[in-house]
Amino acid sequence: QVQLVESGGGLVQAGGSLRLSCTASGRTFSSYAMGWFRQAPEKEREFVAAISWSGSSTVYADSVKGRFTISRDNAKNTVYLQMNKLKPEDTAVYYCAAGRTYFGTQLTGYGYWGQGTQVTVSS
Repeated sequence: QVQLVESGGGLVQAGGSLRLSCTASGRTFSSYAMGWFRQAPEKEREFVAAISWSGSSTVYADSVKGRFTISRDNAKNTVYLQMNKLKPEDTAVYYCAAGRTYFGTQLTGYGYWGQGTQVTVSS
């Protein structure tokens, strides 16, 4: 089992940048593919980005491609989401998720979730 804690959210102006971090407990972090999802008020949780177990493969939602970068440091049990050129529509609670046997865009593939961190982008 793994526990996930997100950090790095906050308030930023449109065009600005933030870096989210998600640190996992335990010693088997490299056994999990990792994903970032987000949920805006009154909307369903949606996929943002995912990274494979070793970090060799990544996938992004079309809405963030070219602006966001997902990466991981298995030695630090941490996955990152670098967010650049932020837009007001990026405002949401951002969640990281871990999947033991799944790497992809589907929310249901991930079995472990953090509590989320709020990102607010002002216009």
